[in-house]
Amino acid sequence: MKNLDPETLRSVVESVISRLAANGVSSTAAPVQPASDASSCGCGCSGESGQRGVFTCVDKAAHAATDAHLQLKKLGVAGRDKVITIVKGLAVANAEPWGKFEMEETKIGRLDHKIGKLLITKNVPGTEWLQPYALSGDGGITLEEYAPFGVIGAILPVTHSVPTLTGNVINMVAAGNSIVFNPHPGGARSAAMAVRAYNEAIFREIGIDNIITTIESPSIESFDLLCKNPLINLLAITGGPAVVNAAMKSGKRAICAGPGNPVVVVDESADLARAARNVIEGGAFDNNLLCIGEKVVFVVASVFNRFCEELSKAGAARLNAQQLERLTAAAFNIKPGEGGGCSHASVNRALVGADPSVLAQHAGATIPAGTQLLFAETDADHLFVQEEQMMPMLPIVSCPDFETAVREAKRAEHNYRHSAIIHTKDVDHMTYMAKEMDTTIFVKNGASVAGLGLGGEGYLSYSIATTTGEGITTPKTFTRVRRCVLVENLRII
Repeated sequence: MKNLDPETLRSVVESVISRLAANGVSSTAAPVQPASDASSCGCGCSGESGQRGVFTCVDKAAHAATDAHLQLKKLGVAGRDKVITIVKGLAVANAEPWGKFEMEETKIGRLDHKIGKLLITKNVPGTEWLQPYALSGDGGITLEEYAPFGVIGAILPVTHSVPTLTGNVINMVAAGNSIVFNPHPGGARSAAMAVRAYNEAIFREIGIDNIITTIESPSIESFDLLCKNPLINLLAITGGPAVVNAAMKSGKRAICAGPGNPVVVVDESADLARAARNVIEGGAFDNNLLCIGEKVVFVVASVFNRFCEELSKAGAARLNAQQLERLTAAAFNIKPGEGGGCSHASVNRALVGADPSVLAQHAGATIPAGTQLLFAETDADHLFVQEEQMMPMLPIVSCPDFETAVREAKRAEHNYRHSAIIHTKDVDHMTYMAKEMDTTIFVKNGASVAGLGLGGEGYLSYSIATTTGEGITTPKTFTRVRRCVLVENLRII
């Protein structure tokens, strides 16, 4: 028998499936993939075609996602809604086992918050955000609608692998796109687990496989291939500065969630007990892995001691100067700089997202069981103030007045324009700091998580595009605006 090429084989298989369907025979398996042909792919992969969205090859993942996008397009908005319903339902139903799996893989953060982050993905907006905009006048009618890009290449952080993937899927599929994920290697197994489950359920419901794809063994090389692949029309980056910089230079449009160092200001009018509770709630969430989480607090001197007392009453543990010094030595790696004898500090990744008890051991401190947050008095130039450290240890800085507190907060935020929080009863102070900080998220009298609708009004997304300015991502973020104009007709008034 003559050997069939992959495209011919695909046609034969699809024809057989169609005839079976016409005769009332259904299949619960995904469409059969054609025999792999490693020679057709220039990425040097093993030629494996992928299963349930998990691929070893970026090129094949992009081709599969392209096919899925075209099939999804035929199902219209109703098809997108079905996918979103499936994804939200599975994320909530599997929050506990998936949270445990991710915790075991990444070994950072807190299990209860890993579970909680999946439970709230149901709050991510869907197709309801894509209402068309219409104009009608003497010249006719104009309709603007939100069209998909096609295939999106997305990068996931190790800090929230499955929650970020899930939120991105909801936003991006609502917009009509399919996705190729390149997860952080530290969370790749968690991403693959979720992608398989989502694809299996989506195929059972609507007959489309590979709307969501992921690279099984992600690397810098696979990220580079993702950026260069001609089938990928848009990049969405939730990761570190190096990945953001590379994406910005790729030649493709990139939506980038950049670095942050969220700051808090507490003035003399604040409800100090409430402020302390809010700071602990946000700063301790998932051991401070959230990009919006409180990282440093600037307090007006007249209420500094009282605020620290309220932190202790609310359950935070205070480190003294010697303990802070020991923890700082463990938390940061000081590397000699080049030229001028300068040194540069980098965060010790082994302590990122570590429990407060682990940090306390490095500090030589004994803290009560169940302590959620450590804090210590520092100056404004301390490493814990100036570096985004993502540990449940907050530096508290005393400032002579409100203006100084805002000025130091702005300096510590490094003009990332990410997130800032204020605790005050003075509306003038709220307005002044909001204008000075110019951040994407600004929370008044609440925990940082209120900025994502958790305790405050609003919607959820785990991707906050600060670098490129889109802000908290929604389905609209991942669309192209298309205008259709009909001249001198259909205006019926």
